Amino acid sequence: MTCVDACRRPVFDPRKGERLLVHQSVVLPEWIDYNGHVNVAFYVLAFDQALDAFFDMIEFTPEYRKKYNVSTFALETHVCYLQEVHLGGPLRFEVQLLDLDAKRFHYLNYMFHNETGVLCATAEWISAHIDMSTRRMTPFRPDIMGRFEALWTAHKDMPRPVHAGRTIGIRRKI
Repeated sequence: MTCVDACRRPVFDPRKGERLLVHQSVVLPEWIDYNGHVNVAFYVLAFDQALDAFFDMIEFTPEYRKKYNVSTFALETHVCYLQEVHLGGPLRFEVQLLDLDAKRFHYLNYMFHNETGVLCATAEWISAHIDMSTRRMTPFRPDIMGRFEALWTAHKDMPRPVHAGRTIGIRRKI
């Protein structure tokens, strides 16, 4: 069974002050490493699948991208691994849009255990809208921008998540 077969894709319904449920899945056997939990690479894969589900929700589908010869490229990402995830674990992914301009979007994707509600990981991303013929940033088309703006309107006044904007380093006690 693939992740897509095991998932229910929610509909696009941005609500003020609420993260957007974008995807649900289960931990697959090939994601498990020698420590008995999900390998770091598969966290990123799971977050990427959640992004694809989000894109489907806002109608930024593979067909749309092919028709207009556009895509997105990740500019930066930061993953926080907060709780081990094991084989068969049910997962739920939610998105909070943190910022938006004509060519880029900045968001935090949350991975929860779907039965316990425990936050397992977060992935913060900044992505750019790309014209594939020039491979340069280009403004979103009005239809997609309108959906991003609807989400931004719902999220712009939400508190800044603690996992957003973090830096990496060893914290030392003085």
